Amino acid sequence: MQNNHEHHSHNGCSHHHCGHEHGNGKNVLIRVIPALILFGAGFFVPHGLKFAIYFTAYAIAGWDVVFRAIKNIFKGEVFDENFLMSIATLGAFGIKEYPEAVMVMVLYQIGEMFQDYAVGKSRKSIAELMDIRPDYANIEKDGKLVKVSPSEVTIGSIITVKTGEKIPIDGTVIEGCAVLDTSALTGESVPRRVKEGSSAISGCINLDGLLKIKTTREFGESTAAKILELVESAGEKKARTENFITKFARYYTPVVVIAAILLAFIPPLIIKGAIFQEWFSRALTFLVISCPCALVISVPLGFFAGIGGASKKGILIKGSSFIEALSKPDAVVFDKTGTLTKGVFKVVSIMPEGVSEDELLKTAAYAENYSSHPIALSIKEAYGKEINSAEIKEIHEVAGNGVKAVVNGGEILAGSSRLLETNGIIIKEAQCSGTVVYVAANNTYLGYIVIADEIKEDSIDAIQGLKKLARQTIILTGDRKETADTTGRKLGIDKIYSQLLPAQKVAKLEELIAKKQKNRSVIFAGDGINDAPVLTRADVGIAMGAMGSDAAIEAADIVIMDDKPSRITTAIQISQKTMLLVKENIAFAIGIKILFLILGAFGIITMWGAVFADVGVAVIAILNSLRALRA
Repeated sequence: MQNNHEHHSHNGCSHHHCGHEHGNGKNVLIRVIPALILFGAGFFVPHGLKFAIYFTAYAIAGWDVVFRAIKNIFKGEVFDENFLMSIATLGAFGIKEYPEAVMVMVLYQIGEMFQDYAVGKSRKSIAELMDIRPDYANIEKDGKLVKVSPSEVTIGSIITVKTGEKIPIDGTVIEGCAVLDTSALTGESVPRRVKEGSSAISGCINLDGLLKIKTTREFGESTAAKILELVESAGEKKARTENFITKFARYYTPVVVIAAILLAFIPPLIIKGAIFQEWFSRALTFLVISCPCALVISVPLGFFAGIGGASKKGILIKGSSFIEALSKPDAVVFDKTGTLTKGVFKVVSIMPEGVSEDELLKTAAYAENYSSHPIALSIKEAYGKEINSAEIKEIHEVAGNGVKAVVNGGEILAGSSRLLETNGIIIKEAQCSGTVVYVAANNTYLGYIVIADEIKEDSIDAIQGLKKLARQTIILTGDRKETADTTGRKLGIDKIYSQLLPAQKVAKLEELIAKKQKNRSVIFAGDGINDAPVLTRADVGIAMGAMGSDAAIEAADIVIMDDKPSRITTAIQISQKTMLLVKENIAFAIGIKILFLILGAFGIITMWGAVFADVGVAVIAILNSLRALRA
């Protein structure tokens, strides 16, 4: 999937997860360490050099903050955390409190570094998780099969797809017959049989057989590539979740700046003998005290701990903004196949007529002995005993309908209702979801076997847990209505929408987003290529990592390593705990802040008293943040 991979890994980030990737740990340390050395040196140099030393340290640690503040002012976004820190630290230079200015910037960079480290680590785990299956096309050259990049294959070329390989390009089968797993693409859990003349869609996996396919489209026009394009357009519609501190700064900054201006100008006008110079200096002190040192480190650190705590549970979160969105679920939406169900087939019921269950199962297993179709394999697995193949004489496969076999001299039929009816055997159609195999021997109907995709053991717990946390649970699937409804009923899902194509899934999700409660999130969990556009569009996209397709893992905001749906409940609980800790830190820091601002405004406390309070608060807030590591 070489070129394809670049295609979606780049789009995964173009308008998506780039919370604040402005520095990975190493780059930050290259700046923090020299700044700290200069900071220490500043205490020992002669008075005349202090400004130069501290300003150099300040520039090294904080130039990007000031630069972003200026850039955002031109964009019309004035009151963000960058502006607040720039104005407070420049104010500190104004009143010759140089060390304070440097320290604020250094602490900010350390806080960001922790968070980027957490996000980077979870991204690295995701990259390792991505099962970079080689997507290639096999083309025959001089009698040998050669692997080439799918984008080099022209329309009308003949490609060979072996068992276990993915079909790279859409086309028509010209030779061979095989069973295809289409679940990653369509969400349909029942495998499809293709033979000469059938159309073969890219992204499906060949489960058994060898196919020669004549391509009918170029790689860029094929189904899998089209779905990845849908991902890009879905990404553009997604609202960017903001970082918590930015939201907070939008309210805090103007309040503080206005208060400082009033403090500088009002007292000299009202109070007799008040000197402007003195109040202006107090206003600058007020600004410096207001600078949220403790917040600037404890908020990113709180999120860092949350991401770390989640990753211990095998939940990889790609950025702090997703923690906030995850903590307020409105609807949790699931894909069915591979997310709530295992995506593998098992015999779920045996309904004999006039014979024992064992007899019915044995007859079917003997008839299916030579087939490697997933349905045949699940019948043989359920039978679980040695099959004496000497008893099986003739086997005749009826394409798309089942098998006729001669076993111990008797004729057995196993397959669809049509197979039995065309052979003159009257049956009652079974009313159930899943795939039904009807069995007859010597023109006598013996009953039927139902094979279905099994629900994961963990799904029921997951849905029960989510009912306490979210307003509603929903299934969006490409699978058949009966199958989807049965799964939904067993799990107690609130709403079920089935038989949806990838683009219809996105449309349905947009409807849900339009109807959600204000400030709440629509969360989607899926695992297939066909889920990638929906994962991108959802407020929070969660991919099942162990079995999920590369495209789904790339498009998601959160990846669950072990495919357990109940981890979604855990992830929401961790995010709620993290948000609570972050809010506790903010309330505590602001409370102490207000107290010292009042004392500072009246000149009761000096700058260093305020700094000391700030550092103390920062230490307590940091210790509180680390509680999130114990998920």
